[in-house]
Amino acid sequence: MKPNQFRNSKAGKAIRTQTGYWAFIPAPLPPEIEWTTPLILALSDADRELSKLTTLAGNFPFPHLLTQPFMRREAVLSSRIEGTRASLVDLYNYESAQLSFLEPTDDVREVHNYVLALDYGLERLETLPVSLRLIREIHARLMEGVRGGHLTPGKFSET
Repeated sequence: MKPNQFRNSKAGKAIRTQTGYWAFIPAPLPPEIEWTTPLILALSDADRELSKLTTLAGNFPFPHLLTQPFMRREAVLSSRIEGTRASLVDLYNYESAQLSFLEPTDDVREVHNYVLALDYGLERLETLPVSLRLIREIHARLMEGVRGGHLTPGKFSET
């Protein structure tokens, strides 16, 4: 960690621990909001645009089709944090042809599991609150049949 990169006191501060390492301590949430005229105008514009979107989506016969591309893009981008090398095109190819039996597609399968887990989580939210149980269920779906899936999917580690 490079403590000089954490100079914004609004976000938090870097401290040296007793063992000599640097640690970032985030500022308490929620942050204090400075209500300026430009901020209020931007919020008003955003609210108006969300209202338009809600109206359009309410008239759309299959609203799930609107969110699916965004969920897949999020799955690809978030999975890159874990080191996967699958693109959005790879994911669509995998989903359309289910190429898993033809060639090794570990990275694409991980991204695909992300999509399945997200879909599952959104469905479960209709009957289950955000809870440890829900997180464990989603994690089990995420890890099904991929690297690390043999460890403890759907369970919290003790460390």
